[in-house]
Parts: sequence; structure tokens; C-alpha cells
Amino acid sequence: MLDTELGLRLDVERGPDWIFVRVNPPEGSWDEAPPLAEAIWAILEQSFTYRVVLELDRLPLLRSCLIGQLVMLAKRVHSHDGLLRVCGLSSQNHEVLTASRLSTVLPNYHDRGEAVMASRPRPR
Repeated sequence: MLDTELGLRLDVERGPDWIFVRVNPPEGSWDEAPPLAEAIWAILEQSFTYRVVLELDRLPLLRSCLIGQLVMLAKRVHSHDGLLRVCGLSSQNHEVLTASRLSTVLPNYHDRGEAVMASRPRPR
């Protein structure tokens, strides 16, 4: 587990060609935007891998400040020809992304395996 200076807790696993990051909710509340984009970007740069699956199954509610961080990270990852996938969103959080018209920017998958396989060509 990686704890950042501002209380952000991340579980990080490295796989072949991918980084998996589980975002854990803070002890208190996120009233301001957490430095999620910067923290994850630092992990990606250290590993020289720009393919990341964010596991958000532990987050009770996606708030606008957190969604902004996810969009910022997605843009940064895409600018380096990388991939950002989200998995484990609750149905309520998935609806939040859909209502925000961000479901294409932050594609949601059931689990990390599905997220990784979505980037591979399907057999005919």
C-alpha cells in the first residue's frame, strides 16, 4: 500500500505491461480534490508503463472533484499513447459517469481481467 502525503491510500500491483491501482477511501472525507492524478502519474513514470487499471470498487461515491482528477489523469495517459481503464464501479457510480458523459473517457469494466482483455484483438 502506498500512502501519499495528503492521506490518499493506493494499493499498487505491477503486471506485464499494466499497472493496477486500487484506490482506497480516505479516513475522513474528500472535500477537496485529492492529488490522485499526480500520485498515479508518478507511479506510471517510475515504471515506464502507461497502461493503468484503476480499481474503484472501494469508493462509496464518485464526487465531482475525484471525477476531475480521473479525467485529468486520462488525458495525461492518452497523451503518452497509454490506456486508462476503470473497473469495479458500483452501479450508482457508473450512472454518475454516464450522466456526466464520461463513460467513453473512463470506460468501466467488471474487473481488472476484463479491463486488460478489452485492449486485445478478439478472435474471429
